[in-house]
Amino acid sequence: MKKFLTAGAIVALLLVLPLISKRTDVLDLVLLFFLFSTLAQSWNILGGYTGQVSLGHAAFFGMGALVTRLLWEAGIPFALAFIPGGIAALILSAIIGLPALRLKGIYFAIGTLGLAMISRIMVGNILPTVSFMPAKQLATYSLVPRYYVGLLLAVIINLVVFFLMNSKKGLGMLTVREDEEAAAAVGIDVFRHKVLALALSSFFAGLAGSMYAYYYASYYYYVPFELGWCFDPLLIAFIGGVGTLTGPIIGTIIFVVLREVFTLTLGEAHIIIFGVIFILIVFILPGGLIEAAGRGRRFLSVLLSKRMDSSSRKTID
Repeated sequence: MKKFLTAGAIVALLLVLPLISKRTDVLDLVLLFFLFSTLAQSWNILGGYTGQVSLGHAAFFGMGALVTRLLWEAGIPFALAFIPGGIAALILSAIIGLPALRLKGIYFAIGTLGLAMISRIMVGNILPTVSFMPAKQLATYSLVPRYYVGLLLAVIINLVVFFLMNSKKGLGMLTVREDEEAAAAVGIDVFRHKVLALALSSFFAGLAGSMYAYYYASYYYYVPFELGWCFDPLLIAFIGGVGTLTGPIIGTIIFVVLREVFTLTLGEAHIIIFGVIFILIVFILPGGLIEAAGRGRRFLSVLLSKRMDSSSRKTID
């Protein structure tokens, strides 16, 4: 109950933030948190809960951005162009991703990375130009509606993950992650659970791409397909804790703040810094900060129990 109350209080605070603060830099930073947390949580469904480590998330993210942007530029209202971005990413995952699910381990990761690289090259060759926001929208550009779209998307995906992981399908995904052969032996349809995870993951990654298309006034069409969008959600999930609900949220907070600080102070060198951070986390804290916090709590409980035992012995003596 306390967790629900805390989450509700945080969401309520985020709802009134644009009314409390008019600073665009604050809204912009929080909006980036919504974007990256949605993308990281979408990766977490497939890579964290189902154990299928994908390196091709940029393909789904970019497809969502591309379709939504093109529809928007064609005169279709953004409200109607938003969902098709997620559907387009879902279709792409069905065409390309389903065959890739037959692969296992490193072969699946390499296959999805190849998908992202091919998508980036194709879009860069076909649409090498800059995409501009429709003139009417640019004239009335405001962060507030984009802020609330991002908040809604972040809340929805976290609710979906929460209910999914407390369902039979979610437990099936976790079983597949731990041991596919054992899952199949107890009657779990391994491939079907992988397909469900891929569908949800790609759909929400596409919606995150739609959010990107709504957020930025101009960018090259191929930018959402850059490989950075493959590795950023993976890095965020590992920082916070892979396969946990709050891990991507915590990881996003740290990632967004460090990203802004490093970008302003180090420029492109911040990419190397994040690479080093990722390597250290994988080797030192493979469970991320969630695991580190658990270790800390266990250490404190053991320490306190020892002190209580020693004090009780002194009292008896």
